[in-house]
Amino acid sequence: MPRRKAADRTGPVKTRSRDGCKECRASRVRCDTKKPICTRCQEKGLPCMKNLVLKWESEFISRGAAFGRAGVWNKTGANQPTCGSRFSETHEWCPVPTIGPWGFINSGVSTFEHPNEVNVDFDELNALISVAQTSNSPQLWSWLQHFPHLSGLSTKIHPSLSPSLALFPELSKSGHGELFDYYLQQVCPRTAASSVFSSPFASVVLPFCLTASPTLFKAIQALGACHWSRFNPSYAAIGLRYKSGALRDLRQRLSSQGSLTCSMDAEVLVIMIMLCLYEIVDKCDQQWTIHLKGANDLIRLRRKQQMTLGQPMAPSDPMTSFAEQFFAFQDVMGRTACAKEVLFGTDYWKPDERNVDLWMGCSPELVSILAKITDLSRTRRQNTSDADKASFSLRAASLERQLANLVQEVGEGDDEILAQVADAKRLAAMVYLHCSLYGAGPTTPLVKSYVRQILRLISDLLDRKSLVNVTWPVFVAAVELDPSDDEVFLKSEMESGSGRVIVLRSLATMADSTISNIARTRAVITKLWQTRDSDLMKGTVFQNQCNDWEWYVVPISDAMSLA
Repeated sequence: MPRRKAADRTGPVKTRSRDGCKECRASRVRCDTKKPICTRCQEKGLPCMKNLVLKWESEFISRGAAFGRAGVWNKTGANQPTCGSRFSETHEWCPVPTIGPWGFINSGVSTFEHPNEVNVDFDELNALISVAQTSNSPQLWSWLQHFPHLSGLSTKIHPSLSPSLALFPELSKSGHGELFDYYLQQVCPRTAASSVFSSPFASVVLPFCLTASPTLFKAIQALGACHWSRFNPSYAAIGLRYKSGALRDLRQRLSSQGSLTCSMDAEVLVIMIMLCLYEIVDKCDQQWTIHLKGANDLIRLRRKQQMTLGQPMAPSDPMTSFAEQFFAFQDVMGRTACAKEVLFGTDYWKPDERNVDLWMGCSPELVSILAKITDLSRTRRQNTSDADKASFSLRAASLERQLANLVQEVGEGDDEILAQVADAKRLAAMVYLHCSLYGAGPTTPLVKSYVRQILRLISDLLDRKSLVNVTWPVFVAAVELDPSDDEVFLKSEMESGSGRVIVLRSLATMADSTISNIARTRAVITKLWQTRDSDLMKGTVFQNQCNDWEWYVVPISDAMSLA
């Protein structure tokens, strides 16, 4: 029987449902699409679900198949382009997004709740510290052959060696003579960048210990234990116990002898050096600045007394001279970051002394210039009159000329590493001057050039595995690194690397090669990177009355030790 024409049909026209459920489609039965369950599924007790299938045109094109009825037929009968010819031309399906710089988003909730605080505990640097050599290593034994009389060490490490008279009898009473050895073998080498000369922490402090009291040995052992606890946590409690004993003895001496008498005793300053370094290695918080301020009071009291008696203020013994230089250098380098008020003035430095100091890693002349830059930067916003601004510009230009003409001499011997460290600090001083006095920033071409030179020197020192006394230049280069253009050409224009990668690698290496608190330094740097990246993405501009250094570096750099 022939099918009836459409015009002869009666009743509603039944069309195929495109919204049928899964069960009806599988049975090839028309679904009434009743909601929430169709009639057939309700009668048969079947689950009524739709079978949504996503089809992607690109998949059909890759197989050479037509997507639906595209290119096959149409109602007018006109030929449609085939699948191959349809996509032969280049089509732009969506706008290509602009790829911006990477953002340093390694942050937590505290980053946003307390934007001006640095969370050192959140930083993962502690996991990057390598394991130091233990007291049973052959390197330690070969070194001990030069000091066979260190009490309590020879019998522990080499039982066949018969005990002899102790060079430092006080160590035999403490029960932890290995801590003094750790100070000499592990701490002292980490305080000087020279590969030729000995650190003053050994060459100056060690002879002084021959006549020292038990309090100084407690302070030295506390420092050794604190540094050792970074690799072996069991020494943390031992270091704390020795520190408490040294502090108790120091307070008793100050109360019984008086401040004036103690100011004339070099040993008091040496004890405060060790306690200051303990706090720097431990947490590098406000505690180490307490010793800095206390030493400043004693030194000024001694100088005032000598002036009254008509005596020369310059210390005659090497230990007092080194102690004064230690605290003054800590003050100058820390103030470059936080811009706090000066404690030790410029009279502690010889402005014409060009020989590079072993512990400072630069010349006293450079330190003197840094102190003057910080002092001048503190007066920048106070210049309201034209005469004040003109005077400020003249002084800034004078300091810039001094830096440009600065010559730092290594001294006797050929120590290329020490010379590189001194040059890195000179370049960092130029960056610091232009950012704190002239309002330059990471995008300033001159700053970018200096930063790249610093990172090239740091990269070379990193290859040499000698990163001592470079905390400050690494910090300066890191905080003034352009986040949108941090590529650094290393040895040639064919070899380049990311500036941030160089900084992070250097910090990880410095955690094992220096006594500075690299965890705190790294936390401040990463915090600043997060802030810069966030402002770059949001288009935020810092306030006009502040320069780049005051806006980004100063608020988060309080109580930092960059010496």
